[in-house]
Amino acid sequence: MSSSSQPQFRYTQTPSKVLHLRNLPWECIEEELVELCKPFGKIVNTKCNVGANRNQAFVEFADLNQAISMVSYYASSSEPAQVRGKTVYIQYSNRHEIVNNKSPGDVPGNVLLVTIEGVEAGDVSIDVIHLVFSAFGFVHKIATFEKAAGFQALIQFTDAETASSARNALDGRSIPRYLLPEHVGSCHLRISYSAHTDLNIKFQSHRSRDYTNPYLPVNPTAIEGVMQPTIGPDGKKKELESNVLLASIENMQYAVTVDVLNTVFSAFGTVQKVAIFEKNGGTQALIQYPDITTAAVAKESLEGHCIYDGGYCKLHLSYSRHTDLNVKVLICVFELMFMRK
Repeated sequence: MSSSSQPQFRYTQTPSKVLHLRNLPWECIEEELVELCKPFGKIVNTKCNVGANRNQAFVEFADLNQAISMVSYYASSSEPAQVRGKTVYIQYSNRHEIVNNKSPGDVPGNVLLVTIEGVEAGDVSIDVIHLVFSAFGFVHKIATFEKAAGFQALIQFTDAETASSARNALDGRSIPRYLLPEHVGSCHLRISYSAHTDLNIKFQSHRSRDYTNPYLPVNPTAIEGVMQPTIGPDGKKKELESNVLLASIENMQYAVTVDVLNTVFSAFGTVQKVAIFEKNGGTQALIQYPDITTAAVAKESLEGHCIYDGGYCKLHLSYSRHTDLNVKVLICVFELMFMRK
C-alpha cells in the first residue's frame, strides 16, 4: 500500500497499553499528546519528538483497555485523530511501558494547566480565574482556551514553588459558587503542571492577560467579554457596576464619532476617555467616567436612546469590566482632555 493511502491503524501488533503515534506536527509537546489521548483514560507517561523528523511519539495509558479503547474508537470513526490539523497515525507499540521518562503533568513547574470542568467557555471569566489563583502569589500571565477536555487555562506564576502551592490547595476543589453565573451548578478544577515556562501573550483580551506588561496591545476584537453577574440583596441578578460603559450602536444610518459620543455622554458628567471599535460586524464604544455613580446615571438615562431623530443610532448600554482604558494601545481611540482644572 502506498504511503499516501496508509491506514491509520496497524492491526498486526499485539495490543499494548503503549501507543505509537506518527505524523505528528514538528516538536509536538506533551500537552498536545495528553489532550488527544486523555478522553480515553489516564496517561501515565509520554515520550515526544521521537524519530529523525521528530514527528513521532509514544503514549502510555494506565490500563490496557484504555489504549484499546482509543485504537478502536478511531478505527471506526470517520474523523481521524488530529493534532494541529494533521492526521495522526496510531498503532500499538512493541514496548509495554515507557522507560526513563517523566510523567506528564507531575513535574513541578511555574505554569499550571487548569481544566475547569462543568462549565462553558463564557461561564468563568479570566478575572475570576485571576482572583482565585492570585491568592497564592503573583500571577504573571493567563491564557484560556477550549479543547476536547473542556474549558482550560494556563496560569503562569513566578516560580514552581508558588505554582505548587496553588495546585496543592486547589486541585479537585470548586470555584466559589458566588463567583459563578446562576446557571452553573458547580465546577471543579483539575490541575497539572504545564511544560511551558513563559507564556507568549500577544494581546490583552478577555481570553488572555499579561499582568507584567501594561503596554501590551489590546485585541480590539476581544476587548469585551461577558461580565459575571452577581446576586443582589433581593436575590435577583445584579449587573456588576463600573465607571466604564460599553455602548452597542444599532441602526447606524449616520456617522458616530468620538466627538459625537462625547457630546451625548458629557451631559451627565465629565467624560475622560472614549474608544470606538468594530466587533461582530457592529460598532461599539467604551466611555469612561471618573466614577461609577456618574456612569450609572448616564446608563439609566441613555439606555435605548437614539442619537439621531428617526430611531437612528440607538444606544444599548451595559457596564464594562474595564476601569481605566489604556488609550495608548486601543485602535481608533482618543483621550478627551475635558478634565476640569
